[in-house]
Amino acid sequence: MSDVLITGALVVDGSGAPGYHADVAVDAGRIMAIGNDLPAAHRRIDANGLVLSPGFIDMHSHSDLQILVNPDHTAKVSQGVTLEVLGQDGLSFAPIDDPTRAVVRRQIAGWNGEPDDFDFSWSTVAGYLDRLDQRIACNAAYLVPQGTLRLMVVGTSNRPATVDELARMKQLLADGLRDGAVGMSSGLTYTPGMFAGTDELVELCEVVAAYGGYYAPHQRSYGKGALEAYAEMVDVARRAGCALHLTHAVMNFAPNAGRGSELVEMIDKALASGVDVTTDTYPYLPGATTLAAILPSWTAEGGPDALLARLRDPSARERISYELEQVGSDGCHGCVVEWDTIEIGGVRNPALSSAVGNTVAALAERTGKPASEVFFEILLADDLATSILQHVGHEENVRAIMQHRSHTGGSDGILVGGKPHPRSWGTFPRYLARYVRELGVLDLADCIHHLTGRPARRLRLPDRGLIREGYAADLVLFDPATVQDTATFPDPRRQAAGIPYVFVNGTPVIDDSHRTTASPGRSIRRTSAERN
Repeated sequence: MSDVLITGALVVDGSGAPGYHADVAVDAGRIMAIGNDLPAAHRRIDANGLVLSPGFIDMHSHSDLQILVNPDHTAKVSQGVTLEVLGQDGLSFAPIDDPTRAVVRRQIAGWNGEPDDFDFSWSTVAGYLDRLDQRIACNAAYLVPQGTLRLMVVGTSNRPATVDELARMKQLLADGLRDGAVGMSSGLTYTPGMFAGTDELVELCEVVAAYGGYYAPHQRSYGKGALEAYAEMVDVARRAGCALHLTHAVMNFAPNAGRGSELVEMIDKALASGVDVTTDTYPYLPGATTLAAILPSWTAEGGPDALLARLRDPSARERISYELEQVGSDGCHGCVVEWDTIEIGGVRNPALSSAVGNTVAALAERTGKPASEVFFEILLADDLATSILQHVGHEENVRAIMQHRSHTGGSDGILVGGKPHPRSWGTFPRYLARYVRELGVLDLADCIHHLTGRPARRLRLPDRGLIREGYAADLVLFDPATVQDTATFPDPRRQAAGIPYVFVNGTPVIDDSHRTTASPGRSIRRTSAERN
């Protein structure tokens, strides 16, 4: 007798094929049988009127600490996420040493928070994955962060790595891949990862390719020069013989309005030439990052304390203001900053809480100060920990990119802050509600393929992403007529509607629309041997 029998569902299996009605039996964490008139089970769920799909795979997540700090993790599992990929944008917590950890914690506090009395008891990728195995709600895979490697080996200097330094980074990367990481990420608008040249990235990606992983770059620009930045990433992948996954593949800011089709054309040409390319996007227009990220890169040399000192220096502030407002900072993707597009999403300093939900322009108007002055004051008072939303996207670009055969779903979700981006709670139901049911941009089977089977193939998972006998029972039951993201920008922490059941490794984590106490997730480790 199986553990659970799901009866009467429309099974949309993740392959892109049309759905079919069948019963599905789950036992010992696996899909035991698919068919009709299956034997009774310990529990029966009547799924008449519901769609049964594989669990959704979040290809771009910033839950690196929050998945451990808050093992409830309702934000993700309630929207049907059963696997997320951590270690994004070139900055995370493994491999790492004590001095580097101190810098990274401050630099990305706006992504991960700064949890009190948190036990950072690991230094290697294996140690981090072991920690995940202790208790997490959904499964998690990990990318080795290139910026963290550079910080450990080269430091914060804007210079090429020496031969010995590059060899050391390659060794650390290989160690992480052997430990089970699925690839490498970069954050090429973030320091110090952005200081790596193309040739350095190629050499690192050759290591990734040797272990069967993929490269997931946050590239050098998503604004002015975005297409050139995408072209550089394709060139890196081609030269290294490495699979490429273009994370949060957007064309943002005013210079890119209506240019999503140009990116699609570039990807088609790369695929035709033999480069293995996939993408992920979130179904929203605003992006999200830290407030400090829009600063010119030169301000970050020497680390956070040196940056804070520059922000207190009147001559440095004048130079920064000029670059932001007149020239276009590399941290702002080469575009002149528009203060009315930058909304404060979260702060660590409680004294700044009234700023949350306001744009820098609105705060400047309220206080009668120049916007750049408000910007500097917030950064200093919050010790660089402020998170923001950037309202710089274009709907026509979002639609063009999400329809491409390379596309997968990724929330880019940040879970901390007073008003984080609603994509942290709403990405996957929003695909199903807005872009399938309401707009018809994707049909149901194709959309589920984007969110399940296709990302599982990128991750080279032999037993996830599809509904097949013997596969892991990562499953979502949702009502196609009522599934809906309810998280909004004013109220971003709201559970999606119309998703009554979510199973991770055969265990219900959402049951009758309520979060259970179960935490059945585990680390998903790359297991293929090094290629000769």
